[in-house]
Amino acid sequence: MSVERGLPPAPGEDQYLSLALANSSLALPGGYSIDLLGSPGASNEWLSERDLAPVESDMQEMCASQLRSLREQVRALFSARVAGLPALPAALSAINDALTRVPTAPLLHWDEKTGPYRAVPHPTSQVVDHALATLAADAADLVVGPDSERLTACGSSPCNRFFLRRGRRHWCSTRCGDRARAARAYTRRTQHKTD
Repeated sequence: MSVERGLPPAPGEDQYLSLALANSSLALPGGYSIDLLGSPGASNEWLSERDLAPVESDMQEMCASQLRSLREQVRALFSARVAGLPALPAALSAINDALTRVPTAPLLHWDEKTGPYRAVPHPTSQVVDHALATLAADAADLVVGPDSERLTACGSSPCNRFFLRRGRRHWCSTRCGDRARAARAYTRRTQHKTD
């Protein structure tokens, strides 16, 4: 199904990779769903499109499963924030675990031509750990930062995407807004017929 490629990114996904992660599992009308991380190849593609992993990473199922698991915990964290409820301990634990998997301090290196520089180590054996840590840090920054007040869930059923609200917008896309307005109009028409 190619619907996911035609769906525009939700507002805020360009600023926060964690929003894109949370929205990588899509609920569609008619009971359909799409998982952009549904296989190791799809997960590798998703990460490489966001410069979180090299194209040739050859991700295995265990790593893809870790990414999907983090996605569910990020979704739980965002849901709690949107509802104004405390985050589930499992979500906090998963975010913190991902944050502490890799060193965050840039190490000192020396280049023969340019001299000293600092860089965070990124060995290929830790590609997924670095991606998970980056996504977890992004989610943590979103829920504690100034944009957290704008974080909301799409108001069009069955859509399950999160986005950053601008103004009074209640939907993640024009498509969802049109579907919600059509559903309201249908409800009004059918109520008038039964009255």
